[in-house]
Amino acid sequence: MPEGDTVWQTARRLSVLTGHALVGSDFRVPSLAIADVTGASVLETVSRGKHLLTRLSNGLTLHTHLGMDGAWIIRPAGTRWSRPAHTARVVLRTTRHEAVGFSVQLDLVRTSEEGQYVGHLGPDLLGPDWDPAEAVRRLTVDPSVAIGEALLDQRNLAGIGNVYKCELCFLAGVDPRTAVAAVGNLPRLVDTAHRVLVANRDRVERITTGDRRRGNQLWVYGRRGPCLRCDTPIRKASVGPPGEERPTYWCPHCQPLLSSGRG
Repeated sequence: MPEGDTVWQTARRLSVLTGHALVGSDFRVPSLAIADVTGASVLETVSRGKHLLTRLSNGLTLHTHLGMDGAWIIRPAGTRWSRPAHTARVVLRTTRHEAVGFSVQLDLVRTSEEGQYVGHLGPDLLGPDWDPAEAVRRLTVDPSVAIGEALLDQRNLAGIGNVYKCELCFLAGVDPRTAVAAVGNLPRLVDTAHRVLVANRDRVERITTGDRRRGNQLWVYGRRGPCLRCDTPIRKASVGPPGEERPTYWCPHCQPLLSSGRG
């Protein structure tokens, strides 16, 4: 699933529409089959955690979420699409560009009512509202929950997905199943999360190790070989509450499971 840095990059790419009037729009979902925002100008597109908000001059906002496989592709007007047409969910056209949202989740809402989609989110790691103290406070509301689950909960802090969950737990030296209450320095973990996402928001590929060589860019996520730090075999398991399990990677040597954590 695209995470906060990918969504931030997508908002920046969509900014080519800013200031331009839409000469065409096409909503390819049943709930918006008759919707048309042709004639409205794009005021801006901003990211909020994993959400995208494209604000229009007619008082409406196009809310999109990339889900697991979604993407916005922006090309010069008239360019052939790079993905199957049947996966297109929304098309926005200006005289210069065409932006197509493939496999995205979407809705149109009054700009004044955006809060129904993003009002519940915690501080945005890449947003102007970033507040590390508030993020720590929210993470500690339920000290018994596993830190991996807490990091994924967008109500605590917005922008972390499964890749960063695994990488941040490694950088903190904590098993992702460890309870929040047992994490030794939660403010440092939160600060690391902010620094890592900021460092990666302008990169094509994520790097958490500082090593750009393919296969060495991430500490644990997706690794089939040994730990880059200690050579211990990386473990993988489905971790999370029933129905929300995620593939989770960790090094059992570098990330000990503390006694108060979940086994």
